[in-house]
Amino acid sequence: MTITQPYITFHDGRRTPQLGFGTWQISNADVPGSIHAALEAGYRSIDTAHIYKNEASVGKSIAQSGIPREELFVATKVWNTSHGHESTKAALQESLDRLQMDYVDLYLIHWPVPQEKRYVETWEAMIQLRDEGRAKSIGVCNFNIPHLQTLLDKTGMIPVVNQIELHPYFQQDALRAYHADHEIITEAWSPLGQGTLMDDPALSMIAHKHQVSVARIVLAWHIQIGNMVLPKSITPSRIAENINVFNLHLDDADMAQITALNREDGRIGGDPDTFHLMTD
Repeated sequence: MTITQPYITFHDGRRTPQLGFGTWQISNADVPGSIHAALEAGYRSIDTAHIYKNEASVGKSIAQSGIPREELFVATKVWNTSHGHESTKAALQESLDRLQMDYVDLYLIHWPVPQEKRYVETWEAMIQLRDEGRAKSIGVCNFNIPHLQTLLDKTGMIPVVNQIELHPYFQQDALRAYHADHEIITEAWSPLGQGTLMDDPALSMIAHKHQVSVARIVLAWHIQIGNMVLPKSITPSRIAENINVFNLHLDDADMAQITALNREDGRIGGDPDTFHLMTD
């Protein structure tokens, strides 16, 4: 059974499913089964990246699915070592070749790596790639407010999406407010806190109340606050469970309890101001 899910419209007029399938840390051996299970369950948005080392497997699995390309939303990302004008454009072409596609629906800067001072030049290249049609929409990942404001000040153009670490222990209120003020869609990676949330007492209580898993409660929370969200799994039953959240409604008390879980030290991944991995 497939699930019909809501779509989000970007400020450039294009739209995307609100819930997508993430492929970070999914091996090439596991990609075909995972993509098949995701598409069978109703996912139509697939997120990959150069650094995940699985673009070719993702592309092949999509091609073998028989689903028309125009019915799918595919995103990939330029890695830190390819910042700069010509290298960004070359990186996208290499990704397209691996994916066996003529375009991606969303191309993202993976990290700002501000120490390199090249993310504005990279963004200018992304704008050209969008104008050429090789990337239908363009966005960023892991950008803090000063990075986003610099893009706006230097180019006059803001991303359609900022894909950031976001989960109940790390809710990024100030950054989400900036996004809302500038029509940037918030997209959550590690939406389930990489498993750290599963035994939380408050979430467990809410899950018991609704007779569903903690994972479904957290994903429903993301959906209700308007996030795009990217759960990932290689287990078909869990893949199907993760997309089955659109009829689950959390009430005001549930939402308040989840809001109260936010922590100043809740970040699990890298800090965008200091993350500087420059190897593949």
